[in-house]
Amino acid sequence: MPSAHGSLTWSPAATHPDLLAPVVTAAIGSTPSAQVAAIDPSLADTAAFCAAYDVAPESSANCVVVAGRRGEVETYAAVMVLATMRADVNATIRKHLGVRRISFAPMDEAVTRTGMEYGGITPVGLPEGWPVLVDEAVLAAGPVVIGSGLRASKILLDAADLLALPGAEALALGRPIA
Repeated sequence: MPSAHGSLTWSPAATHPDLLAPVVTAAIGSTPSAQVAAIDPSLADTAAFCAAYDVAPESSANCVVVAGRRGEVETYAAVMVLATMRADVNATIRKHLGVRRISFAPMDEAVTRTGMEYGGITPVGLPEGWPVLVDEAVLAAGPVVIGSGLRASKILLDAADLLALPGAEALALGRPIA
């Protein structure tokens, strides 16, 4: 039966910096429940990961980087939604950030700005000042699997720990995937 733990062997994240991006290692102390597990990097994308490691999609939270603009001011933010949901970027998130235009950040921009690998971006260790918008469904999920900053591993933590991250706040921002 799929679960958040799946078939992986989890260890305390703070004791395995080799399985975390450097910026994540520096910030992992803010998420005391965090555990980490090595995975095949070719299976880092959510659907493949959940299928290969028996992780329930409703226990897998994706981190999406968005870029918004109002005049000359550009705002980057991380959005956390369950794998079973889509982020309401053009309405809820755009309005909450107070920007006129918003889109998903281009891959190279997201990688450069976060210091993490594409497909492994996580809200732990993001640049100072970035909002971290966590969908209420993520928080209700209990333990969730998120990225580690690398494609070669994943982090398991109590979803409530996400609200302890700098700039984190809970919002109703996900919509079920049809």
